[in-house]
Amino acid sequence: MEGSNRVLIQGRLGQKPELRYTAKREAVCSFSVAENIPDSEAPRWHKVVVWGRQAELCSAQLDKGSQVFARGRNVECEFKTKEGADKRYTELRADLIGISMV
Repeated sequence: MEGSNRVLIQGRLGQKPELRYTAKREAVCSFSVAENIPDSEAPRWHKVVVWGRQAELCSAQLDKGSQVFARGRNVECEFKTKEGADKRYTELRADLIGISMV
């Protein structure tokens, strides 16, 4: 993992995490985190993706509104829509998720 691409965010979940499994039965959990930015009226939203056993734990332990921090790397994703348009988005592929006990 490149140091310049390492990201740490803290915020609250916008929805309940979504758990799914790949064809090879590997767990993948995704959720969105709203990060409050000082001097900004609106939060910055991040799409977070977690793999493996940690994905299953996130699905079981987190809920909408949970306060978390996530550490990982930002990955640019591209795909084509059915209409042929190019779409891009960035996701945080987390290697560490922490929860607030407060």
